[in-house]
Parts: sequence; C-alpha cells; structure tokens
Amino acid sequence: MPFINTKVTTEIPKEKEEILKAELGKAITLIGKGEAYLMLGFEDNCRLWFQGNQQGDTAYVEVALLGKVTKENAAKLTSAICDIMNKELSISPDRVYVKFSETDIWGFNNIVF
Repeated sequence: MPFINTKVTTEIPKEKEEILKAELGKAITLIGKGEAYLMLGFEDNCRLWFQGNQQGDTAYVEVALLGKVTKENAAKLTSAICDIMNKELSISPDRVYVKFSETDIWGFNNIVF
C-alpha cells in the first residue's frame, strides 16, 4: 500500500510522467513492496526553496507506507529515487529530499489493514 508523492520545481511532460511511473514502480520493489497497489502523485512547477535559494531544480519525494521499512532498504530506495530524478528530470541528487512515513493503519476498498 505505498504512496509516492513527488513535488518538483520543473515541468513534467506527459511522456516523462509515464517513465517516472514505470521507474518508481520498479524501485518500490527494493523495499519489498509491489507495484500492484502503488499509488503515485506528481506535482510539477512547484515553488520549492532549498538551502535558502531556488538556484537549481529541486525535488521533494514522500514515500508513505503501510508497515515499517528498514534503514538499509530506505537507503536503497532513496538512492534509486535520486537516480531517477537525476536521469529523467536532471535534478541533482544533492537537491532531492526523500521522506518516509510509516503507518500501521491503512484504509482501502471499504476496509482497514
């Protein structure tokens, strides 16, 4: 039941969004989750300030999860996300934040897990 919400300062053309969707779908497997229940959100052209400036494209990526993730797996996914942002949107890894949010309760399809 992961949700990855991505906010970036640059534009995400439709064709890039499709690539991001596919690449993030692959990356989520690094933490033992599958793409079957993965939800993605993309917000482009955001006004993000980082290190007191707006001198470079920036990304804030939040990964919300049902259950826990190990620090080792979180590091693997963070690296993959930074690589994806760099390769597909030319956002330098040193301007990418990845936040992990874990929960024990998640609702879906009229039920709660």
